[in-house]
Amino acid sequence: MPDKKSAEERVEDCIKQQLNAYKLRYFAKNESINSEIDEAMQKAPSKSGGSGGNYPDIRLLMESKSKKVFPVMIECKGVKGRLEKLTDGQIDDMPAKGDPKYSAINGYAVNGAVHYSKAVLQYTKTYREVIAVGINGYIEAGELQIELGVYYVSSDNLSLPKKVGKYSDLSFLAPEHFEGFVKKVEQLKLTPQELEAQSRKTEERIEHSLITLNQAMQDDLNIAVGLRVPLVAGMIMAGLGVEGKVAPLEAYDLKGQETEEEHDGAIIIRKISSFLTGKDLPQEKKAMIVNNLSDVFIHAELWRPKNKESKLKTVYKDVKDEILSLFKSKHHLDFAGKLFNVLNSWVAIPDSERNDVVLTPRYVTEMMAKLAKVDRNSFVWDYAVGSAGFLISAMKIMLEDAERIKSPKERQEKILNIKTRQLLGIEKRHDIYLLAVLNMILMKDGSSNILHMDSLTEYGGNYEQGGQEIKDKPFPANVFLLNPPYSASGKGLVFVKKALARMTTGRAVVLIQENAGSGNGLPYTRELLENNTLLASIHMADIFRGKAGVQTAVYVFEVGKPHEEKYPVKFIDMSNDGYTRLDRRKSGPDVNLRDTNNAAGRYQEVVDLVKFNKSYLHYFTEEEYIEDCITLNGDDWTFTQHKKIDTVPTEEDFVKVISDYLAWEVGQVLRGEHDA
Repeated sequence: MPDKKSAEERVEDCIKQQLNAYKLRYFAKNESINSEIDEAMQKAPSKSGGSGGNYPDIRLLMESKSKKVFPVMIECKGVKGRLEKLTDGQIDDMPAKGDPKYSAINGYAVNGAVHYSKAVLQYTKTYREVIAVGINGYIEAGELQIELGVYYVSSDNLSLPKKVGKYSDLSFLAPEHFEGFVKKVEQLKLTPQELEAQSRKTEERIEHSLITLNQAMQDDLNIAVGLRVPLVAGMIMAGLGVEGKVAPLEAYDLKGQETEEEHDGAIIIRKISSFLTGKDLPQEKKAMIVNNLSDVFIHAELWRPKNKESKLKTVYKDVKDEILSLFKSKHHLDFAGKLFNVLNSWVAIPDSERNDVVLTPRYVTEMMAKLAKVDRNSFVWDYAVGSAGFLISAMKIMLEDAERIKSPKERQEKILNIKTRQLLGIEKRHDIYLLAVLNMILMKDGSSNILHMDSLTEYGGNYEQGGQEIKDKPFPANVFLLNPPYSASGKGLVFVKKALARMTTGRAVVLIQENAGSGNGLPYTRELLENNTLLASIHMADIFRGKAGVQTAVYVFEVGKPHEEKYPVKFIDMSNDGYTRLDRRKSGPDVNLRDTNNAAGRYQEVVDLVKFNKSYLHYFTEEEYIEDCITLNGDDWTFTQHKKIDTVPTEEDFVKVISDYLAWEVGQVLRGEHDA
């Protein structure tokens, strides 16, 4: 309710008069606009962050000439200074429950309108674009003064509100002006910087949601750690649905029955099977996934109800409300990697140096894809694909490059080719393979060439799936990206040798235990130099803090060119990568990983240094960048082996030593411990 001094009621009356004048049908606070939006308003956290529903002051459904429907969410305030509140030039994103940012949502017109708009995007299937209008009014010199803030909120822009322009009234909604307004909003795209910032915020929201869910599975539901990753992965498959083919699983579908065919686990497994069929997965791949997930949904007996509700339903309600809604955007994130790392954070690792399952952070996979010179014509493979983080980062770059193709027909053909023919990953562990398939399905849909086999003994270098025109033909790889199991032969370099022997040109970029390059990777390091050139060796920061106690390096190779002893290799010390890291398992990335010293700039600088030369030094110093030659022995690849230690004293060193000595002498005399 507005306070007695507020002009909010007069503002609402004024706005309704405008809409009536334009002959526009609007819906007041207590009216039903349609069942889907009404339900979204009830599902979303209220403006205060709790339950209780959402009630925008005025709503409209505007339709363009192309039949595209735009919900319009209007929120009114009636006190001077209450139009909008910005943080770093942006309207605050929908915060987590209990976040103090909810005070801005509750107190400012635009922030409230954006909150409602994001609820529509997050909790409906139909709408991907919403217009948020905040209107504030106040009395000045006896007259009602009106001010507007108009924002475009879309899934394609990762729900980041984009200001449309300056408006003094709602005439842009009038039939004669609305088409021009639609054309304007459709041009509002995020900059690369905004995309990256919003992707990071989305990652933080995903991780916070997963941490909360993991805590509940640990404390309240007593679900074993080993069941949690496939449990959530399977629920995501069941809850996504396939447009036009398979309806998403709803929480009310889980009724707590105890019969073999109708218990909650059986219902979820059937929905997963339908989802995989709808995604056109090969029968063999589908059968393996369903069989593995049956161990969780059927045999673990999490379906048994207590007080009419199973543990499966309890978890699924959280997955549906807090996680699934985040997959409507076009962001390219290694979701499954985060899922694995968060839900396995309770696993005790008695010997972290032997932890083989360490999934690489996105900021590292993206740097490595850039170091590999990935573009739309790349054919990228990974022989230990994990959750497919490298392929996702490569796909992101490839699709961005494909968007530059001017012909819409050629562009779409190229995008399809990238997803179905230009990415290939192999994973031996069935539980991790499941994550890779899920991740690439979420990327809509790069799962075609995710293979479940041993890349060292079973994979022959060919396409294993696809049409007759490619099946059983060699995969023409020109980019190899890898973070191998460190317990494998040569610290994992056996994978590199195997893959590079099947390549003739291109680049290989490998994240590996650093001492593989100082002798522990022999004889593979020596043999690799026979047909490949080591371009760069990058000493990494503690990127796996809390997950694996190993020092890593990134080694960059030019494939198909024997290394020459006179070739200058670039050695870079990236110990200070700009991030400050903590290891608090119940905290999100905003706590555990903070950009405190230009991290993004430092990662890009490493790419530029490898691509060009030391003229691109800015954040790093000349002491952190060395160009030096290596032998062909394969045992001198690390930064510290080439770091120059200057042992020749300077004049300043001499002066300091003399000053220190004289100060000591004077002190001795003053204390009477030495004759003057």
